[in-house]
Amino acid sequence: MLGEAEPQWISEEVKTGTTIIAIEFNGGVVLGSDSRVMLSGSIVLEPLKRKIKCFCITPRLDCNHLEIDEDPQVRSAATLVKNISYKYKEELSAHLIVAGWDRRDGGQVFATLGGLLTRQPFAIGGSGSSYVYGFVDAEYRRGMTKEECQKFVVNTLALAMNRDGSSGGVAYIVTIDEHSTDEKVILGNDLPTFFDQ
Repeated sequence: MLGEAEPQWISEEVKTGTTIIAIEFNGGVVLGSDSRVMLSGSIVLEPLKRKIKCFCITPRLDCNHLEIDEDPQVRSAATLVKNISYKYKEELSAHLIVAGWDRRDGGQVFATLGGLLTRQPFAIGGSGSSYVYGFVDAEYRRGMTKEECQKFVVNTLALAMNRDGSSGGVAYIVTIDEHSTDEKVILGNDLPTFFDQ
């Protein structure tokens, strides 16, 4: 074995993934992500403004904020993210979620892929999402309370992290409403377990 070249897979860059989720409740949104990174770039809950979070970008909202003298609308932030992802569609392939709260429309969740922008009651993405579509379809119902949405997000992330070899670590949970933006980290050992664990 001495003198032999090491297998190619040992020196290749590890491509990891992540699971992202956001859900609306009456009066706000809950967002969640595991702590792994997607491909070669770090994906975290990026604040676009105090009441808007994205799984990415900040720049031009500050100009919008100055022009209208109030916090930007969630739809405006989502449109900005969509436009950037569309402009760079050849270089950037990403499923992005923008969610937050504004005075006009309350809690909102927008998903964008390429040039498409859709408002949804909830959105999931990332490598772990393919493992949990059945769960979210079965468990989601309109009108869930903030606490039910938080539990839904935590359970979804826990299942995805258990099934997807690329998702894992800790779970980041952010709850945004008119009054506050609460961030919480749930350690992997504190996540709920399911029948096969």
